[in-house]
Amino acid sequence: MNLVELFLIFIIYAFLGWVVEMSYNNFTQKTFVNRGFLIGPYCPIYGVGGLIATIFLTKYKESIFVTFGMSMILFAVLEYFTSYIMEKLFKARWWDYSEMKYNINGRICLETLIPFGLLGCVVIYITNPLIFSVFSLANVDILRIISSIIFIIFIIDFSISLKIINSFKNTAVRFLKKDNTEEITKKVKEVLISKSIWTKRLMESFPKVKAVISNVNIDFIKTKLELKKTKKELKLAKKELKKERKANKKLRR
Repeated sequence: MNLVELFLIFIIYAFLGWVVEMSYNNFTQKTFVNRGFLIGPYCPIYGVGGLIATIFLTKYKESIFVTFGMSMILFAVLEYFTSYIMEKLFKARWWDYSEMKYNINGRICLETLIPFGLLGCVVIYITNPLIFSVFSLANVDILRIISSIIFIIFIIDFSISLKIINSFKNTAVRFLKKDNTEEITKKVKEVLISKSIWTKRLMESFPKVKAVISNVNIDFIKTKLELKKTKKELKLAKKELKKERKANKKLRR
């Protein structure tokens, strides 16, 4: 496998994951919600999962039981660390299994392990053979062009979506005087739902999102925001200084 094929595998499974999430949401809630962190029709965690399965599970395909077991372990680890990293980056818990039995820190639970195992088997025995058969028939140059176009679109989407996701943390800072995270979460949701269609979509995609802002990191967040403000002020001051220097040079002439 080359980089082009690996990227296309990521995108294919990210899209298929989005379809699964959409289908499940439509079935359980009878409503259309664009699931996922990104604006486009893809869920990156499924793309990463598809890549992990392809790279690490292909060598176990001779035994469906080993593939099933390894899938449960690998995808559980992926979900746990994705939850942990997202929480640290954006000060929010995007999904929580705390109310379910046999969960680990609310990040993963026993109920999701069997679906993880089944998904791994689907990847190894059904979708991957189809994907690689298409790759073998497709023109290499065409695959490169397609992957390049998708990559550019994905990077633009990721950059915009990152700012939208980061708005949750920045908005939460405005309500730090509230007594608990439930109040902060409620106020943040109210603000973001009314702010724009993109922040509203994010809140609808993750209705159970919770703010995770402790007293330890409050000062850090405030300091970081103040530094950003100071940098902007310095940039403006430099621009004004340049204008003054140009004006003085003209007067001297």
